[in-house]
Amino acid sequence: MNFLGFMETFLYVLSSALLYPVVLGLIFLVFWVLFLSGEFLRDWAERRNGINPVVENFKNFLEKLVKEKEDLEELETEVYKKLKETEINLIKDLDRIRSVVRVGPALGLLGTLIPMGIALAQLAKGNLPKMASHMVTAFTTTVVGLACGVVAYVITLIKERWIKETVTNMEYLADKVLLEVKKRSE
Repeated sequence: MNFLGFMETFLYVLSSALLYPVVLGLIFLVFWVLFLSGEFLRDWAERRNGINPVVENFKNFLEKLVKEKEDLEELETEVYKKLKETEINLIKDLDRIRSVVRVGPALGLLGTLIPMGIALAQLAKGNLPKMASHMVTAFTTTVVGLACGVVAYVITLIKERWIKETVTNMEYLADKVLLEVKKRSE
């Protein structure tokens, strides 16, 4: 066997071996998207009822902080620090969903190309039933990967808007409390 043939065989075996991790990754991704969809629906229901736990927690933090801190500059520093920390945590939460937007279609593509290579090898052997089976796997993984990506993308769009609203509300509360404290100290 020549070296080029060895390399081709090695790559074929390697890519074929990747099929199982890719399919397992897609199965995991489906359950992950279902979990994220559940979180999204819970958040949607809370917002529909006028409840925003992040803003409520920030409001409680402000009330507690105003009672503890006397110095206006120190109060401002603590308020804006908490505001930025909360914003960063909201963005980290959003990044969990954004990753699915990118990973879903990528796994779908891998799940398409790998079985198509195997299907072509089966076609060369004249084994049409096995070829058809691998083609079904190829197209199914594409659909699943793209579906996960689309659902995650829609959730991301809506949650980005919610994060902007939440941060705006928190900034308003912070400015309002700091203005009240400033007026009292004058």
